[in-house]
Amino acid sequence: MATARNGRELFTILETSADAESNSLCVSQDSPLNLSADVKWFEIPYKKPDSEEDDACEAEEEEEGEGENGFDATVDQDAAGVSSGLACNILVVTASNGLTHEEDDYVEDSFYSTSTNCSDNTSNDSDIDFSDLEEEQERRSFCSLEDELEVDCSVADFWGEPDQVISIEPFSAPSGPQHSLGDDADSRDYFRILFPDSLFEHMVEQTNSYALYRQRRSGKTDPHWHPTDVREMQAYVGLNILMGINQLPDTGMYWASDIFIGNAGFKKTMTARRFEKLTQYLQLCERESEPERGERGYDGLFKIRPLLDMLENTMWDAYIPNRCLTVDKCAIVVKGRFSPAQYMPSKPLKKGLNVWMLCDSRSGYCHRTKISVGKPRDDETAACLGYRVVTSLVRGLEGQYHHLFMDSFFTSVPLLQRLLQDGLYACGPTHPARKGYPEVLRPRNVGKLSQGEFYQCQRGNLVATVTRDVKVINCLSTNSAPGIVGISPGKQQSDTEGGGDSDSGDSSGFGLPRPLPVLLYQENMRGVDLCDQLRECYLVGRPCKKWWRYFLWFYINLCIVDAYIIQRESRGGTPPTGFNGKQFTQRHFRVRLAQQLIGDYQGARGMERAARKRHADSPIEYGHRLERMSERSRRCRNCTNKGLRHESVFGCKICNVHLCRGGCFSEFHK
Repeated sequence: MATARNGRELFTILETSADAESNSLCVSQDSPLNLSADVKWFEIPYKKPDSEEDDACEAEEEEEGEGENGFDATVDQDAAGVSSGLACNILVVTASNGLTHEEDDYVEDSFYSTSTNCSDNTSNDSDIDFSDLEEEQERRSFCSLEDELEVDCSVADFWGEPDQVISIEPFSAPSGPQHSLGDDADSRDYFRILFPDSLFEHMVEQTNSYALYRQRRSGKTDPHWHPTDVREMQAYVGLNILMGINQLPDTGMYWASDIFIGNAGFKKTMTARRFEKLTQYLQLCERESEPERGERGYDGLFKIRPLLDMLENTMWDAYIPNRCLTVDKCAIVVKGRFSPAQYMPSKPLKKGLNVWMLCDSRSGYCHRTKISVGKPRDDETAACLGYRVVTSLVRGLEGQYHHLFMDSFFTSVPLLQRLLQDGLYACGPTHPARKGYPEVLRPRNVGKLSQGEFYQCQRGNLVATVTRDVKVINCLSTNSAPGIVGISPGKQQSDTEGGGDSDSGDSSGFGLPRPLPVLLYQENMRGVDLCDQLRECYLVGRPCKKWWRYFLWFYINLCIVDAYIIQRESRGGTPPTGFNGKQFTQRHFRVRLAQQLIGDYQGARGMERAARKRHADSPIEYGHRLERMSERSRRCRNCTNKGLRHESVFGCKICNVHLCRGGCFSEFHK
């Protein structure tokens, strides 16, 4: 049967009625690639009408009730397996350029105007640039892409009918965690795979160097600062991890004297002043050698470059990617005004720092990240942004036949052609105005769609699809055959199983039929979301005035999530030795990691108490003496311990306490 839209016979239509039998699904028992087993699917073989006369004859035969509609009986049997009570129309394109119209009949909206760029310049995300990518090399690679491809995607005869057989190579590469840890390994050992001890040593070295650099610039010495070491830095990071689990409004509340608010473990580890000093001088780079803006070798991410270089290798080597991967954007919550922060009015998080991530679709493990900083220098840079992001994230996966799933910001015809040449399959929604998208599938030509309708065009493995679910979806894919429709179990099925009554009278128990590319996208576009869910449950670090600190705590938190995923998959869900709970969750992993990072470390407060006890007999012999502490008087520690309130400007600098000039000095040291 043929149908006409706007008076022109353009599409072959397959109708499924409410009386269709539910046991006539696709004959093949194997589900399409990457599709869940509970999704019911069937294939619509494509058949092009021989001529307009044949179409008219087929229409007349249907009106006479002869039951013939231009498809084989087996096609009707397969299509009838939607489910009883479901009525839908599945449409398949029969010609790529058979759609002609007068210019006066259609006025194209400015939003869908034809663009020569692969990225929509009107997007909110198009004003991002990468300072950690070689821009000139990537720009030359993108600009020469059309010369490398066999056929330009913008030519009129690029797209054809959806009747070609696609070829998908099987994925056979090894995947999963890669380490040599034994069964007795604990949380600290898995975290060390991603965040090695050499990074802590680097943080200690640069923090001590930066403290001296600040004191030289100010011309004053900081009496409350002394050099740190690796054990103290690990304890400092451990306390920040615990702050994400036990969240309080202010940092000083962890050291409060109130027994209901203060934390005894924090007080034992280090003093509040020492924690503030470590936060003040924490550094990752050599600030004296940092190039200024405009100088040769300037890097916008210079402050965290050592961290990025180290984690890029450890995160990539610790876990070999699985078949299905996700490319998406992650936002970091910030407080304050930062030039790298971006305003995103359409997102739940209106303002934040953006990071592009390549994550595993099944576990959420993050393999690689790229930070977005600044705005593009010109329109050419904005056009090739999505192309540069994806090609840089998947570098090293060529020829392994992974399946990438990305959102509409990245997906374009040139990008999918490039990935297909590199042995990578991809799928994702796209903007209909982008270069190379079929003209016949643009909104002005398709018109208004009903739910469940879809049109497709094809060129080799590249398939373009337009369909309507809740809204119109434009999709490009290289890993799904045309004409395959799947029906996922819908809400009505759960209501029916629970005994509820349906007001609509449709008790089919299945959702809306969707083309295979849309189903694959919905099933596998979740890797970054899974990673964000694990990461945002327990944030690490506190809000600050330095933008690079947000990235530091973000990557530490990301390493914790990846380490938890590695431990979970390596042990098969078995908790580590010494854990007595029923289920080893991420919260247990973080608590054990923080406890192992802190260990038995005892900071300045513990050492002061030990010194006072050791030198109580003759405090002056060991350097303890009463001297002026500050211009402002503070409460006497000895009187406070006795429940009295006296203030003094004198005290003991070694013990770092204020004491009265009377007998409080000797009494306190006893």
